[in-house]
Amino acid sequence: MAIAWSFSDLPIASPFVTTAQAQTTRNQAQNLQDKGNQLLLLAAQQHSAGQVREALQTYQAALEIYRVIGDPKRQGDLFHTLGLVYGDLRQYPEAIDAFQQSLPLFSQINDRYRTGASLLNIGVTYLKVREYSKAIDFLQQCLDIVKQSGDQTNEAKKLQGTTLLSLGQVYNQRGEYPKAIDFFQQSLAISKQSGERDVELGSLLNIGTAYNSQGEYQKAIYYFRQSLTFSREISNHGVELSTINNLGTVYNSQGQYQRAIEFFQEALAFSKPIDEGDGEPKQTRDGGTLNNLGTVYSKLGQYQKAIDFYQKAIKSFKQTNDRYGESKSLNNLGVVYEKLEQYQKAIDFYQQSLELKKDNDPNGKGISILNIGNAYVLLKQYRNGINSYMQALDIFSKRVDDPKALASLIISIGIVFKNSGEPSNSIKSYQRSLQIARKIQDPETEILALNNLGAIFDLLNQNELAILYYKQSVNISESIRKNIRGLNKEEQKSYLITIQKAYRNLANLLIKQDRIIEAIQVLDLLKVQELEDYLKNIKGNDRTKQGLRLLPPEANISPQLSTINYQNIPEINRQLANQIQQLPKSEINRVPDYLKQIPKGSVLLYPLILDDRIELILFSPNTTPINRTVKISKQELEALIETFRGDINGQGNDATRKTARKLYEILIRPIEADLVAAKAETILYAPDGALRYIPLAALHDGKQWLAEKYRISNLIAYILTDFTPKPKTQPKVVAGAFGSKKKFGQLGLPSTIADVQAIARKFPNSTTLIEDNFSRKALESQFSNHNIIHLGTHAEFNPGVADRSFILFGNGDKIRFSEITDWQIPNVDLIVLSACRTGVSEKLGTGVEILGFGYQMQKIGAKTAIATLWNVDEQSTQPLMEAFYSELQKGDVSITEALRRAQISLIKSPDDRENHPKFWAGFFAIGNGL
Repeated sequence: MAIAWSFSDLPIASPFVTTAQAQTTRNQAQNLQDKGNQLLLLAAQQHSAGQVREALQTYQAALEIYRVIGDPKRQGDLFHTLGLVYGDLRQYPEAIDAFQQSLPLFSQINDRYRTGASLLNIGVTYLKVREYSKAIDFLQQCLDIVKQSGDQTNEAKKLQGTTLLSLGQVYNQRGEYPKAIDFFQQSLAISKQSGERDVELGSLLNIGTAYNSQGEYQKAIYYFRQSLTFSREISNHGVELSTINNLGTVYNSQGQYQRAIEFFQEALAFSKPIDEGDGEPKQTRDGGTLNNLGTVYSKLGQYQKAIDFYQKAIKSFKQTNDRYGESKSLNNLGVVYEKLEQYQKAIDFYQQSLELKKDNDPNGKGISILNIGNAYVLLKQYRNGINSYMQALDIFSKRVDDPKALASLIISIGIVFKNSGEPSNSIKSYQRSLQIARKIQDPETEILALNNLGAIFDLLNQNELAILYYKQSVNISESIRKNIRGLNKEEQKSYLITIQKAYRNLANLLIKQDRIIEAIQVLDLLKVQELEDYLKNIKGNDRTKQGLRLLPPEANISPQLSTINYQNIPEINRQLANQIQQLPKSEINRVPDYLKQIPKGSVLLYPLILDDRIELILFSPNTTPINRTVKISKQELEALIETFRGDINGQGNDATRKTARKLYEILIRPIEADLVAAKAETILYAPDGALRYIPLAALHDGKQWLAEKYRISNLIAYILTDFTPKPKTQPKVVAGAFGSKKKFGQLGLPSTIADVQAIARKFPNSTTLIEDNFSRKALESQFSNHNIIHLGTHAEFNPGVADRSFILFGNGDKIRFSEITDWQIPNVDLIVLSACRTGVSEKLGTGVEILGFGYQMQKIGAKTAIATLWNVDEQSTQPLMEAFYSELQKGDVSITEALRRAQISLIKSPDDRENHPKFWAGFFAIGNGL
């Protein structure tokens, strides 16, 4: 928030002259004064009319006059004003220079307030160019001046409040959210004392923004609601509109896209043209909101809707002559067409965006040229791509506006060099980007640079160095997990996908070198990254924050990583490899404490799907971890999974057994002897990718189903699972039934009523909610009194977007998947979703929705959840649920064992409608069911 002021009257001329001279001097001074006043009036008119460059020239002409007059106060004011104008033009170095020139003039007249204001604006300008240390230095100088003056006027308090607000914005952009919130709170307190309502309102808005960036969405909403109420009280319609948009942004951050759309639509309605009686509707500034809607629909994959909103935004920006906004939406249109793989069309829109940026946005010009280069690279027109990148590099290298964009551009140049077979230039580019990222404290770009260095060293078969680069990137990723919400949504998606690929590559390299424990840790963290991409709400824990341990030789060489010379790479890698090989195996495969907590009789099974094979990793307590390699391509495996799902939904057992046996040969046979040697009773299974769509229990060894041999508990990630023993409690069930009627576009589920009635007979402390009585509110009111939640209703989980997934209630209420975290049920041991379509949609994806379902249940406090992997005939569900709850009723049976026994009871049933795996195998437990 910049500080500005109006110009005061000019001082009168000096009296120390003769009478005749005085008259002449007064006349000359008056003429200069009149001319100066006229220029100031003209400049102000030009500025308010949007003629910023014309106003700049007029202010400069006025400055020359006041230099002749010799008025330091007016000169200082004009330099300050020029700084503000240069800031409007995004000419930040010139703005800083102008503010700097005002400082000695204000010091000359001993005006602390004006000195503080210029220091504030220098700090704010450095904030805009992301030079955070300099921003903090100047803002702190301003704060010191205000405090030392002891000035308690409202004017001084406003300056102090604004400076605190700006300091908060610096720390917010640096990702230091607690520190940012502290400054915002100080600003809020001072602005309340001084009655500066605009600063108070800005503080509320920024506190909400910081909490949103930190992922504390409920707190963000709380402050945004206060901002909304306050802005309406004081009729600050601009902040009111911004706050509504910010509420939409919060829900967008959570992946609650429908709620985000609702707020953006409210903002759109708020900014509709209003006829005030003069017959002409007033222009509105709804382009930003239309642009936000386009971005949400782009995120949802509804590209035509996104295109429509971006085009409407462009029209709105044109009406208000907002070239910056128009350029941004044109750029976003290019992004959509790039997603649609219409790269030439994307280039056309990037070019249009570029045309609007030529005059007054050099930084934006560089970004557009960068996007054009990216599109050319996607077209495999590498020479055009590199030409565009070099043009962008020339722009960014000459300016301090956006060092983050410069670092990102240099990474892109490195990628082109890599694709063009120039590894030396590629490495130099990544190293330069890494140095910039570290200098400006930009961890996301640092991670990308390290990942790309890992990839190029992997390509060069310098595996030890590749592992080290990847490990450093993983450790930074895990340390800042909460902070990536500072990225915009498109950057965040690209970032997360890149991270996932790096984790997978690292696991592959570690397995090749028999560093299995480290590989297990990486695979766990990979699952956390997948969840982050899907749910946008993954916090991590003390285990994830630790990242990966660097071996002593790796720690020793780490300081050299940003400057390794290309010619020296093979020798450095050889030395590192030798040093690692000399370490004891127990040191390389040191088991972290949390992995030592695996329950007795249990083993961890982690498959990793690679392009040309599957790696099976098995770990049990007090043994050396093992891996087994199975030669099958990813494409072949996915085809087999599709066949299995088709067979299991047929009626014959023979075809199902055949494909189930093929999968057994891939996933279990290679480790069969190891399971026996480990005396395994329970398999803690953490499937990868499409393997999440097939139940391990339904694999067949030619004689038995795997469910007949082992308890199976699916894991989200072991690193996120708590296996601390919990005291056994008497089951108290709240059970809801959708009911028998067809309604809300869904078929009736009459057997769900019989299920909940049977549960009520088994457990006297049960509560049943049937049909219209089965509402969201009614269910939520029972959480504190029950430890098992049974939901016999329709549910659907979508593999692409979490916000499209939902659970339906008997009265028509819905809870979206992303809203489940509103529930708090720490005393619940089990949640069961027993009706059809509850585990996965029809489309085969990566299975992340299954991971996400388990994580959401675990996050809200449930120890274990049970759902289904395909549509199960609801009539066939009843005997399995009957058997399952009968086992639980015994009191000394774990959840996974109760499910296994229920499945075995159906396997041994003479009724073909029960013993076929279609009817029993789809049910799976996820979480700590031991």
